[in-house]
Amino acid sequence: MSVKPYDLAIIGAGSVGLIAADFARKLGARVALLERDRIGGDCTWSGCVPSKSLLRVAKAAHEIRTASRFGIRSQAPVVDMLEVREYLRSTIAQIYKGTTPEALQAKGIDVHLGAVRFVDAHTLAVGERRIEAKNVLVATGAGPTIPPIAGLGDVAYCTYRNIFELDALPQHLVVIGGGPVGVEIAQAYQRLGARVTIFAERLLAKEEPEASEILRRVLEREGIEIVPERALSVAQDGSRVSVRSTQHQVACDVLLVATGRTPTLDGLNLEAAGVAYSQRGIHVNDRLRTSAKNVYAAGDVVGGEQFSHLAGWQGFQAARNALLPGGVSGFSRAVPRVTFCDPEVAQVGVTEAEARSSHAKDVIVETWPIEREDRAVCDDDRDGLLKVIATRDGSILGATIVAHRAGEAITELVLAMQHNLKVGAVAGTIHPYPTYSTGVQLLASDVAIDRALRGFAGTLIRAASKITF
Repeated sequence: MSVKPYDLAIIGAGSVGLIAADFARKLGARVALLERDRIGGDCTWSGCVPSKSLLRVAKAAHEIRTASRFGIRSQAPVVDMLEVREYLRSTIAQIYKGTTPEALQAKGIDVHLGAVRFVDAHTLAVGERRIEAKNVLVATGAGPTIPPIAGLGDVAYCTYRNIFELDALPQHLVVIGGGPVGVEIAQAYQRLGARVTIFAERLLAKEEPEASEILRRVLEREGIEIVPERALSVAQDGSRVSVRSTQHQVACDVLLVATGRTPTLDGLNLEAAGVAYSQRGIHVNDRLRTSAKNVYAAGDVVGGEQFSHLAGWQGFQAARNALLPGGVSGFSRAVPRVTFCDPEVAQVGVTEAEARSSHAKDVIVETWPIEREDRAVCDDDRDGLLKVIATRDGSILGATIVAHRAGEAITELVLAMQHNLKVGAVAGTIHPYPTYSTGVQLLASDVAIDRALRGFAGTLIRAASKITF
Protein backbone atom coordinates (compact mmCIF):
# COMPACT_ATOMS: atom_id res chain seq x y z
CA MET A 1 0.00 0.00 0.00
CA SER A 2 1.41 3.39 -0.97
CA VAL A 3 2.08 5.96 1.75
CA LYS A 4 0.15 9.23 1.49
CA PRO A 5 2.49 12.12 0.55
CA TYR A 6 3.21 14.75 3.16
CA ASP A 7 1.57 18.12 2.61
CA LEU A 8 4.84 19.81 3.59
CA ALA A 9 8.34 18.40 4.03
CA ILE A 10 10.82 20.78 5.65
CA ILE A 11 14.57 20.27 5.21
CA GLY A 12 16.28 21.75 8.25
CA ALA A 13 15.07 21.95 11.84
CA GLY A 14 16.38 25.36 12.87
CA SER A 15 14.33 28.52 13.41
CA VAL A 16 12.65 28.29 10.00
CA GLY A 17 11.84 24.62 10.23
CA LEU A 18 10.49 24.60 13.77
CA ILE A 19 8.15 27.56 13.25
CA ALA A 20 7.01 26.42 9.80
CA ALA A 21 6.33 22.88 11.04
CA ASP A 22 4.34 24.06 14.04
CA PHE A 23 2.22 26.42 11.95
CA ALA A 24 1.60 23.77 9.27
CA ARG A 25 0.56 21.29 11.95
CA LYS A 26 -1.95 23.79 13.35
CA LEU A 27 -3.42 24.11 9.86
CA GLY A 28 -4.03 20.36 9.90
CA ALA A 29 -1.31 19.58 7.37
CA ARG A 30 0.68 16.36 7.40
CA VAL A 31 4.21 17.56 8.12
CA ALA A 32 7.68 16.00 7.96
CA LEU A 33 10.69 17.70 9.52
CA LEU A 34 14.02 16.47 8.16
CA GLU A 35 17.34 17.19 9.88
CA ARG A 36 20.82 15.82 9.24
CA ASP A 37 22.38 17.16 12.44
CA ARG A 38 20.65 18.49 15.57
CA ILE A 39 17.19 19.97 15.94
CA GLY A 40 17.41 23.63 16.84
CA GLY A 41 20.11 24.57 14.35
CA ASP A 42 22.88 27.09 14.94
CA CYS A 43 20.69 29.32 17.08
CA THR A 44 20.22 26.72 19.80
CA TRP A 45 23.58 24.96 19.71
CA SER A 46 26.22 27.47 18.62
CA GLY A 47 24.58 30.84 18.07
CA CYS A 48 21.99 32.89 19.93
CA VAL A 49 21.57 30.70 23.01
CA PRO A 50 25.21 30.04 24.02
CA SER A 51 26.42 33.48 22.93
CA LYS A 52 23.81 35.38 24.94
CA SER A 53 24.37 33.07 27.90
CA LEU A 54 28.11 33.77 27.71
CA LEU A 55 27.47 37.51 27.47
CA ARG A 56 25.34 37.33 30.62
CA VAL A 57 28.09 35.51 32.50
CA ALA A 58 30.66 38.04 31.31
CA LYS A 59 28.42 40.96 32.30
CA ALA A 60 28.18 39.54 35.82
CA ALA A 61 31.97 39.50 36.04
CA HIS A 62 32.16 43.03 34.65
CA GLU A 63 29.57 44.33 37.13
CA ILE A 64 31.52 42.89 40.03
CA ARG A 65 34.73 44.39 38.72
CA THR A 66 33.19 47.85 38.22
CA ALA A 67 30.78 47.97 41.18
CA SER A 68 32.86 50.63 42.91
CA ARG A 69 31.34 53.29 40.66
CA PHE A 70 28.12 52.78 42.62
CA GLY A 71 29.87 52.91 45.97
CA ILE A 72 30.05 49.11 46.31
CA ARG A 73 33.39 47.55 47.20
CA SER A 74 34.09 44.03 45.97
CA GLN A 75 36.94 41.66 45.23
CA ALA A 76 38.00 40.80 41.69
CA PRO A 77 35.91 37.91 40.31
CA VAL A 78 37.41 34.44 39.88
CA VAL A 79 36.24 32.77 36.66
CA ASP A 80 35.95 28.99 36.45
CA MET A 81 35.58 28.24 32.74
CA LEU A 82 34.47 24.66 33.37
CA GLU A 83 31.51 25.97 35.35
CA VAL A 84 30.88 28.66 32.76
CA ARG A 85 30.78 26.00 30.06
CA GLU A 86 28.33 23.95 32.13
CA TYR A 87 26.10 26.99 32.51
CA LEU A 88 26.05 27.46 28.73
CA ARG A 89 25.22 23.79 28.26
CA SER A 90 22.41 24.02 30.80
CA THR A 91 20.73 26.91 28.96
CA ILE A 92 21.02 25.03 25.68
CA ALA A 93 19.51 21.90 27.24
CA GLN A 94 16.60 23.82 28.76
CA ILE A 95 15.70 25.47 25.46
CA TYR A 96 16.25 22.29 23.45
CA LYS A 97 13.98 20.09 25.57
CA GLY A 98 10.86 21.57 23.99
CA THR A 99 12.08 20.66 20.50
CA THR A 100 13.41 17.12 20.93
CA PRO A 101 12.28 14.57 18.33
CA GLU A 102 10.00 13.05 20.96
CA ALA A 103 8.42 16.41 21.82
CA LEU A 104 7.83 17.18 18.14
CA GLN A 105 6.40 13.73 17.44
CA ALA A 106 4.00 14.23 20.34
CA LYS A 107 2.74 17.37 18.60
CA GLY A 108 2.05 15.41 15.42
CA ILE A 109 5.17 16.40 13.48
CA ASP A 110 7.03 13.46 11.88
CA VAL A 111 10.78 13.80 12.44
CA HIS A 112 13.28 12.10 10.13
CA LEU A 113 16.97 12.32 11.04
CA GLY A 114 19.72 11.83 8.45
CA ALA A 115 21.36 13.42 5.43
CA VAL A 116 18.77 14.77 3.00
CA ARG A 117 18.85 15.10 -0.78
CA PHE A 118 16.34 15.68 -3.55
CA VAL A 119 15.50 12.79 -5.87
CA ASP A 120 13.05 15.00 -7.71
CA ALA A 121 10.89 18.00 -6.79
CA HIS A 122 8.47 15.82 -4.82
CA THR A 123 10.77 13.06 -3.57
CA LEU A 124 13.40 13.29 -0.85
CA ALA A 125 15.93 10.72 0.29
CA VAL A 126 16.63 10.77 4.03
CA GLY A 127 19.45 8.37 4.63
CA GLU A 128 18.16 5.08 3.16
CA ARG A 129 14.50 6.15 3.25
CA ARG A 130 12.43 8.02 0.71
CA ILE A 131 9.47 10.28 1.38
CA GLU A 132 7.01 12.02 -0.92
CA ALA A 133 5.73 15.56 -0.39
CA LYS A 134 3.36 17.88 -2.20
CA ASN A 135 5.41 20.88 -1.08
CA VAL A 136 8.98 21.22 0.19
CA LEU A 137 10.57 24.00 2.23
CA VAL A 138 14.38 24.20 2.20
CA ALA A 139 15.71 25.69 5.43
CA THR A 140 19.25 24.40 5.80
CA GLY A 141 20.66 27.66 7.15
CA ALA A 142 24.28 28.70 6.81
CA GLY A 143 27.70 27.88 8.19
CA PRO A 144 30.87 29.83 9.02
CA THR A 145 32.56 31.59 6.11
CA ILE A 146 36.26 30.71 6.00
CA PRO A 147 38.13 33.60 4.36
CA PRO A 148 41.09 33.10 2.00
CA ILE A 149 43.70 34.17 4.55
CA ALA A 150 47.18 32.82 3.83
CA GLY A 151 48.15 30.02 6.20
CA LEU A 152 44.72 29.61 7.77
CA GLY A 153 44.47 26.00 6.70
CA ASP A 154 47.67 25.16 8.56
CA VAL A 155 46.77 26.45 12.03
CA ALA A 156 44.18 25.61 14.67
CA TYR A 157 41.33 28.09 14.91
CA CYS A 158 37.78 28.38 16.23
CA THR A 159 34.56 29.54 14.65
CA TYR A 160 31.27 30.25 16.41
CA ARG A 161 30.60 26.52 16.08
CA ASN A 162 33.16 25.54 18.74
CA ILE A 163 34.27 28.69 20.60
CA PHE A 164 31.72 28.02 23.35
CA GLU A 165 33.30 24.68 24.19
CA LEU A 166 36.53 26.13 25.62
CA ASP A 167 37.30 24.67 29.05
CA ALA A 168 40.02 27.20 29.89
CA LEU A 169 40.16 30.96 29.58
CA PRO A 170 42.47 32.03 26.73
CA GLN A 171 45.52 34.03 27.71
CA HIS A 172 45.19 35.98 24.48
CA LEU A 173 42.25 35.69 22.09
CA VAL A 174 42.55 37.15 18.60
CA VAL A 175 39.33 37.72 16.67
CA ILE A 176 39.41 38.11 12.91
CA GLY A 177 36.27 40.04 11.99
CA GLY A 178 34.43 43.00 13.49
CA GLY A 179 30.84 41.96 12.86
CA PRO A 180 28.26 41.04 15.51
CA VAL A 181 29.69 37.58 16.29
CA GLY A 182 33.26 38.82 16.59
CA VAL A 183 32.33 41.83 18.70
CA GLU A 184 30.10 39.91 21.11
CA ILE A 185 32.60 37.13 21.75
CA ALA A 186 35.52 39.54 22.01
CA GLN A 187 33.83 41.61 24.70
CA ALA A 188 32.64 38.52 26.57
CA TYR A 189 36.09 36.97 26.83
CA GLN A 190 37.73 40.26 27.72
CA ARG A 191 35.28 40.74 30.57
CA LEU A 192 35.98 37.20 31.75
CA GLY A 193 39.66 38.10 32.00
CA ALA A 194 41.32 37.25 28.68
CA ARG A 195 43.47 39.63 26.69
CA VAL A 196 41.67 40.27 23.38
CA THR A 197 42.66 41.73 20.02
CA ILE A 198 40.28 42.34 17.10
CA PHE A 199 41.45 42.63 13.49
CA ALA A 200 38.79 44.59 11.56
CA GLU A 201 38.85 47.63 9.32
CA ARG A 202 35.72 48.87 11.11
CA LEU A 203 33.51 47.48 13.85
CA LEU A 204 29.91 46.77 12.82
CA ALA A 205 30.47 48.13 9.34
CA LYS A 206 26.75 47.98 8.43
CA GLU A 207 25.73 50.28 11.27
CA GLU A 208 25.75 54.07 11.57
CA PRO A 209 29.31 55.45 11.86
CA GLU A 210 28.42 57.02 15.23
CA ALA A 211 27.35 53.63 16.58
CA SER A 212 30.57 52.00 15.41
CA GLU A 213 32.60 54.77 17.01
CA ILE A 214 30.82 54.47 20.35
CA LEU A 215 31.44 50.73 20.39
CA ARG A 216 35.11 51.18 19.48
CA ARG A 217 35.53 53.64 22.33
CA VAL A 218 33.85 51.32 24.84
CA LEU A 219 35.80 48.23 23.82
CA GLU A 220 39.13 50.04 23.91
CA ARG A 221 38.30 51.51 27.30
CA GLU A 222 37.62 48.00 28.57
CA GLY A 223 41.04 46.90 27.36
CA ILE A 224 40.44 45.34 23.93
CA GLU A 225 43.07 46.13 21.31
CA ILE A 226 41.53 46.96 17.93
CA VAL A 227 43.71 46.68 14.85
CA PRO A 228 41.90 48.66 12.11
CA GLU A 229 43.20 46.46 9.31
CA ARG A 230 42.36 43.17 7.63
CA ALA A 231 44.24 40.08 8.72
CA LEU A 232 46.35 39.06 5.74
CA SER A 233 48.09 35.90 6.96
CA VAL A 234 48.44 33.54 9.92
CA ALA A 235 51.25 31.19 10.89
CA GLN A 236 52.17 28.82 13.66
CA ASP A 237 54.53 30.47 16.14
CA GLY A 238 55.60 27.70 18.50
CA SER A 239 52.53 26.86 20.59
CA ARG A 240 50.83 30.08 19.48
CA VAL A 241 49.34 31.43 16.28
CA SER A 242 50.69 34.64 14.79
CA VAL A 243 48.26 36.91 12.94
CA ARG A 244 49.62 39.53 10.55
CA SER A 245 48.12 42.55 8.85
CA THR A 246 49.85 45.29 6.87
CA GLN A 247 51.37 47.00 9.91
CA HIS A 248 50.70 44.67 12.86
CA GLN A 249 51.59 41.20 14.09
CA VAL A 250 49.96 39.60 17.13
CA ALA A 251 50.50 36.13 18.63
CA CYS A 252 47.67 34.36 20.46
CA ASP A 253 46.81 31.01 22.02
CA VAL A 254 43.21 31.03 20.66
CA LEU A 255 42.19 32.35 17.25
CA LEU A 256 38.55 33.01 16.38
CA VAL A 257 37.54 33.47 12.75
CA ALA A 258 34.28 35.44 12.61
CA THR A 259 33.96 36.69 9.05
CA GLY A 260 30.36 35.93 8.21
CA ARG A 261 28.26 32.94 7.18
CA THR A 262 27.67 31.11 3.89
CA PRO A 263 24.42 29.33 2.89
CA THR A 264 24.50 25.55 3.42
CA LEU A 265 23.73 23.83 0.11
CA ASP A 266 26.12 20.87 0.02
CA GLY A 267 24.59 17.49 -0.69
CA LEU A 268 21.03 18.70 -1.33
CA ASN A 269 21.13 17.81 -5.06
CA LEU A 270 19.01 20.86 -5.86
CA GLU A 271 19.48 20.27 -9.58
CA ALA A 272 17.28 17.17 -9.38
CA ALA A 273 14.39 19.33 -8.19
CA GLY A 274 15.03 22.11 -10.69
CA VAL A 275 15.91 24.61 -7.96
CA ALA A 276 18.15 27.48 -9.09
CA TYR A 277 20.88 28.67 -6.72
CA SER A 278 24.32 30.28 -6.55
CA GLN A 279 27.06 30.53 -3.95
CA ARG A 280 25.05 33.37 -2.40
CA GLY A 281 22.06 31.13 -1.74
CA ILE A 282 18.87 29.68 -3.21
CA HIS A 283 17.03 31.99 -5.59
CA VAL A 284 13.47 32.82 -4.48
CA ASN A 285 10.75 35.24 -5.52
CA ASP A 286 8.96 37.69 -3.26
CA ARG A 287 6.84 34.85 -1.82
CA LEU A 288 9.86 32.64 -1.11
CA ARG A 289 9.07 30.24 -3.97
CA THR A 290 12.05 28.81 -5.84
CA SER A 291 12.28 28.04 -9.57
CA ALA A 292 10.46 24.77 -8.77
CA LYS A 293 6.83 25.73 -8.18
CA ASN A 294 6.30 23.40 -5.20
CA VAL A 295 9.63 24.12 -3.50
CA TYR A 296 10.13 27.07 -1.16
CA ALA A 297 13.22 28.31 0.69
CA ALA A 298 13.55 30.60 3.70
CA GLY A 299 16.03 31.90 6.23
CA ASP A 300 19.79 32.03 5.91
CA VAL A 301 19.88 29.62 2.97
CA VAL A 302 18.46 32.31 0.66
CA GLY A 303 21.30 34.72 1.50
CA GLY A 304 20.79 38.32 2.53
CA GLU A 305 20.28 39.27 6.15
CA GLN A 306 20.84 36.40 8.55
CA PHE A 307 18.93 36.63 11.82
CA SER A 308 17.05 33.94 13.69
CA HIS A 309 14.01 36.19 14.10
CA LEU A 310 13.88 36.92 10.36
CA ALA A 311 14.36 33.23 9.57
CA GLY A 312 11.50 32.21 11.84
CA TRP A 313 9.21 34.87 10.37
CA GLN A 314 10.07 33.74 6.84
CA GLY A 315 9.40 30.14 7.84
CA PHE A 316 5.87 31.12 8.85
CA GLN A 317 5.34 33.06 5.61
CA ALA A 318 6.71 30.23 3.46
CA ALA A 319 4.49 27.61 5.13
CA ARG A 320 1.49 29.90 4.71
CA ASN A 321 2.28 30.41 1.01
CA ALA A 322 2.79 26.69 0.41
CA LEU A 323 -0.42 25.56 2.11
CA LEU A 324 -2.99 28.36 1.75
CA PRO A 325 -4.48 30.17 -1.25
CA GLY A 326 -3.04 33.49 -2.32
CA GLY A 327 0.31 34.56 -1.00
CA VAL A 328 2.18 37.06 1.13
CA SER A 329 5.63 38.58 0.85
CA GLY A 330 8.52 36.89 2.60
CA PHE A 331 10.46 40.13 2.86
CA SER A 332 10.04 43.31 4.90
CA ARG A 333 11.66 46.71 5.11
CA ALA A 334 11.19 46.62 8.89
CA VAL A 335 13.71 43.95 9.87
CA PRO A 336 15.50 44.81 13.14
CA ARG A 337 19.01 43.69 13.97
CA VAL A 338 20.72 43.78 17.34
CA THR A 339 24.32 43.22 18.32
CA PHE A 340 24.17 42.15 21.95
CA CYS A 341 27.40 43.75 23.08
CA ASP A 342 27.30 46.21 25.98
CA PRO A 343 25.92 48.71 25.10
CA GLU A 344 23.65 46.93 22.62
CA VAL A 345 23.49 48.25 19.07
CA ALA A 346 20.01 48.01 17.51
CA GLN A 347 18.97 49.16 14.06
CA VAL A 348 15.97 48.99 11.75
CA GLY A 349 15.42 50.34 8.27
CA VAL A 350 17.99 52.46 6.47
CA THR A 351 20.96 54.41 7.78
CA GLU A 352 21.20 58.18 7.40
CA ALA A 353 23.55 57.86 4.41
CA GLU A 354 21.17 55.42 2.69
CA ALA A 355 18.19 57.67 3.39
CA ARG A 356 19.85 60.77 1.99
CA SER A 357 20.94 58.83 -1.08
CA SER A 358 17.43 57.56 -1.85
CA HIS A 359 15.30 60.45 -0.60
CA ALA A 360 17.54 63.42 -1.38
CA LYS A 361 16.45 66.43 0.70
CA ASP A 362 13.20 64.87 1.95
CA VAL A 363 14.84 63.63 5.15
CA ILE A 364 14.66 64.68 8.80
CA VAL A 365 17.30 63.25 11.15
CA GLU A 366 17.18 63.66 14.91
CA THR A 367 19.95 62.30 17.14
CA TRP A 368 20.21 62.35 20.92
CA PRO A 369 23.14 61.33 23.07
CA ILE A 370 22.08 58.66 25.56
CA GLU A 371 22.56 61.13 28.43
CA ARG A 372 19.22 62.72 27.45
CA GLU A 373 17.49 59.47 28.42
CA ASP A 374 16.75 59.65 32.16
CA ARG A 375 16.72 55.89 32.70
CA ALA A 376 20.16 55.65 31.10
CA VAL A 377 21.47 58.24 33.54
CA CYS A 378 19.98 56.29 36.47
CA ASP A 379 21.68 53.12 35.19
CA ASP A 380 25.01 54.89 34.54
CA ASP A 381 24.56 54.04 30.85
CA ARG A 382 26.69 56.85 29.46
CA ASP A 383 27.79 55.50 26.08
CA GLY A 384 25.06 55.51 23.46
CA LEU A 385 22.62 57.36 21.26
CA LEU A 386 19.08 57.39 19.90
CA LYS A 387 18.63 58.28 16.25
CA VAL A 388 15.49 58.46 14.10
CA ILE A 389 15.39 59.09 10.36
CA ALA A 390 12.09 60.16 8.81
CA THR A 391 10.69 61.86 5.73
CA ARG A 392 9.14 65.31 5.93
CA ASP A 393 5.67 63.79 6.09
CA GLY A 394 6.65 61.86 9.23
CA SER A 395 7.17 58.40 7.73
CA ILE A 396 9.89 56.52 9.60
CA LEU A 397 12.72 55.34 7.35
CA GLY A 398 15.09 53.98 9.95
CA ALA A 399 16.36 54.16 13.51
CA THR A 400 19.42 53.28 15.55
CA ILE A 401 19.64 52.89 19.31
CA VAL A 402 22.86 52.27 21.21
CA ALA A 403 22.10 51.55 24.87
CA HIS A 404 21.94 48.81 27.50
CA ARG A 405 18.40 47.86 26.41
CA ALA A 406 18.52 48.91 22.78
CA GLY A 407 17.15 45.60 21.54
CA GLU A 408 13.99 46.08 23.58
CA ALA A 409 13.56 49.81 22.87
CA ILE A 410 13.84 49.47 19.07
CA THR A 411 10.78 47.21 18.84
CA GLU A 412 8.11 49.92 18.85
CA LEU A 413 9.85 51.65 15.95
CA VAL A 414 9.89 48.34 14.09
CA LEU A 415 6.14 48.02 14.72
CA ALA A 416 5.57 51.59 13.56
CA MET A 417 7.46 50.96 10.33
CA GLN A 418 5.71 47.64 9.71
CA HIS A 419 2.28 49.28 9.97
CA ASN A 420 3.20 52.59 8.32
CA LEU A 421 2.68 54.61 11.50
CA LYS A 422 4.32 58.02 11.51
CA VAL A 423 6.50 59.62 14.16
CA GLY A 424 3.48 61.45 15.52
CA ALA A 425 1.88 58.13 16.47
CA VAL A 426 4.93 57.17 18.51
CA ALA A 427 5.17 60.64 20.05
CA GLY A 428 1.49 60.73 20.99
CA THR A 429 1.48 57.37 22.78
CA ILE A 430 1.89 57.49 26.56
CA HIS A 431 5.07 55.68 27.60
CA PRO A 432 5.96 54.53 31.12
CA TYR A 433 8.62 56.60 32.86
CA PRO A 434 11.49 56.12 33.42
CA THR A 435 12.18 53.58 30.69
CA TYR A 436 14.39 53.47 27.64
CA SER A 437 11.24 53.66 25.51
CA THR A 438 10.53 57.07 27.04
CA GLY A 439 13.55 58.36 25.16
CA VAL A 440 12.15 56.95 21.93
CA GLN A 441 8.89 58.81 22.55
CA LEU A 442 10.61 62.12 23.31
CA LEU A 443 12.92 61.81 20.33
CA ALA A 444 9.92 61.05 18.09
CA SER A 445 8.25 64.15 19.55
CA ASP A 446 11.20 66.26 18.50
CA VAL A 447 10.98 64.90 14.95
CA ALA A 448 7.22 65.41 14.80
CA ILE A 449 7.45 68.99 16.12
CA ASP A 450 10.31 69.81 13.77
CA ARG A 451 8.22 68.52 10.86
CA ALA A 452 5.11 70.44 11.94
CA LEU A 453 6.91 73.76 12.35
CA ARG A 454 8.59 73.80 8.96
CA GLY A 455 7.56 76.08 6.11
CA PHE A 456 4.34 78.07 5.79
CA ALA A 457 2.35 75.69 8.01
CA GLY A 458 4.88 76.23 10.76
CA THR A 459 4.56 79.98 10.42
CA LEU A 460 0.80 79.73 10.84
CA ILE A 461 1.14 77.49 13.90
CA ARG A 462 3.57 79.90 15.56
CA ALA A 463 1.28 82.82 14.78
CA ALA A 464 -1.73 80.96 16.20
CA SER A 465 0.14 80.28 19.41
CA LYS A 466 0.38 84.04 20.04
CA ILE A 467 -3.35 84.67 19.76
CA THR A 468 -5.08 85.25 23.07
CA PHE A 469 -8.57 83.74 23.23
